[in-house]
Amino acid sequence: MANFVASSAAVVDPGDERANHGLILLIVAVATIGGFMFGYDSGVINGTVDGLQRAFGSTSVGTGFNVASILLGCAVGAFAAGRLADRWGRRAVMLVSAVLFIATAWGAGAATSSAEFVFARFIGGLAVGAASVLAPAYISEVTPAAIRGRLSSVQQIMIISGLTGAFLGNYVIAAAAGGSTAPFWLGYEAWRWMFWVQVIPATLFLLALLLIPESPRYLVARGRIDDAERVLTRLFGEVAARRKVAEIRASLAADHQPRLSDLVERCQGRSRIRPVVWAGLGLAIFQQLVGINVVFYYGAVLWQAVGFTEDDALKINVLSGTLSILACLVATALVDKVGRKPLLLVGSAGMAVTLGLMAASFSTGTLDSQGALQLSGAAGVTALVAANAYAVLFNISWGPVMWVMLGEMFPNQIRGSALAVSGFAQWMANFGITMTFPVMLAGIGLAGAYGFYAASALVSFFFVRALVRETKGRELEEMEG
Repeated sequence: MANFVASSAAVVDPGDERANHGLILLIVAVATIGGFMFGYDSGVINGTVDGLQRAFGSTSVGTGFNVASILLGCAVGAFAAGRLADRWGRRAVMLVSAVLFIATAWGAGAATSSAEFVFARFIGGLAVGAASVLAPAYISEVTPAAIRGRLSSVQQIMIISGLTGAFLGNYVIAAAAGGSTAPFWLGYEAWRWMFWVQVIPATLFLLALLLIPESPRYLVARGRIDDAERVLTRLFGEVAARRKVAEIRASLAADHQPRLSDLVERCQGRSRIRPVVWAGLGLAIFQQLVGINVVFYYGAVLWQAVGFTEDDALKINVLSGTLSILACLVATALVDKVGRKPLLLVGSAGMAVTLGLMAASFSTGTLDSQGALQLSGAAGVTALVAANAYAVLFNISWGPVMWVMLGEMFPNQIRGSALAVSGFAQWMANFGITMTFPVMLAGIGLAGAYGFYAASALVSFFFVRALVRETKGRELEEMEG
């Protein structure tokens, strides 16, 4: 493996000082609507499960697949988007994802069978997968190195805002209709309107994308030098634009366009996958192996186990979402000051401890006659404090920083292809963790499951320390591996 050691000192680019911050902030605002859609489309299913079961007569297994089907689409969408972004452009593929967001919102709400619903959600997964990898990559390619991490981490804030927005939207619609399965406007059930409301932000995303330029690094890779220079001039000024075009051209292969085979290099007469690709794959997979989605999915049950009512538990989940947003704001303030790698290391160590405390607390619990978890007062308080501390640690570190690094850590020549495989791996790991949790729960219990996530967090600490290189303050053209 290559030695992943990098200076922590930020490289000050003269062009950064003359950057058109108004245009840059507009680009970030528009691109991160994709993050909001990512979160909203992932969270809207939360309040519709009862409606799906009643409308389609689904079994628990069928309903589970209806819910999880989006994750398979996410994996395909992330892989396809990374590759298509090298052919069509970053903005062009995001435009396609915006159209798909509109299509999935309409199709999921109008579905009359499980097959139609799964198809609509799979389309939504394509859009979510595309948005998940392209928004941070696009932002990293048009922002100054000194503030790139700060602006890229806005993606995670928007993802959580989308999740929270979906929860609130579902709550308001269900309350107005008298329940998720009750008739609402025009006689259609409330759960259908929960999906249809998503058309509004999706349309805003589509229209807003028309206001921003294509990535200059993509334009150079396609030989559209004049177009790239015009975009860079708008972003950084004429002198910096000419210099950056030359740097981008020097970072690309002269004999071919970016392609998937660029992920393999020749070393000492043998072919091997580039070390930086392994680093990206590891970051993508470990973000899911620490069990963040399971913690969120099990949150309401955890609160009830300590004695809160279901209604109180759902309200506290909204509060937890707000706490996560605040944690992401802290990450935004720190990522360009202390760096990406230190935040990841602190997050890994902290999550290993908090997940271990949760596992220990669960090991003392008992099951009531209905099979629900019951914790003693001390164990319950420990689990709740640890769960919230874990969520904060995740959202200060691995939540936003993983997406920041995937958007910036790869050399220009392989960025699209490396994002394709890393994004695919991230969503497949998400699917695997989500689908295996019930199996683990039945086989090794809640304590065993959380013990596995704690062990994964511990391993991730050593993985980051050994294989991940710092990218703070470095221009994209300096990335190696």
